[in-house]
Amino acid sequence: MAKLKSEIEVPCPCCQAILVIDTNLGRVVSHKEPDRGNKPELSDAQRILAREAERREAIFQQSVDAEKGRGDALSKRFEEALNQAREEPVTRPTRDFDLD
Repeated sequence: MAKLKSEIEVPCPCCQAILVIDTNLGRVVSHKEPDRGNKPELSDAQRILAREAERREAIFQQSVDAEKGRGDALSKRFEEALNQAREEPVTRPTRDFDLD
């Protein structure tokens, strides 16, 4: 595309893309993204997907183990609270009606 006299090219301060701005219109008419060197190769896709699947499986196993241990911890806390309740004397709670 031929560049007009009213068009200027400006680099974007955020992403370093080249913006073509038409001064007559006062808006961006096109942009070109910069080449990024950190793009993964298509040949590495299988390895990347396998690594992500392993990571997801590890996170899932960690959450399963936490849930298994959670039941034990809750039952232990319940037993402690039950023993504490057995040791405390049974008293009748005071009501607002009794205070009059």
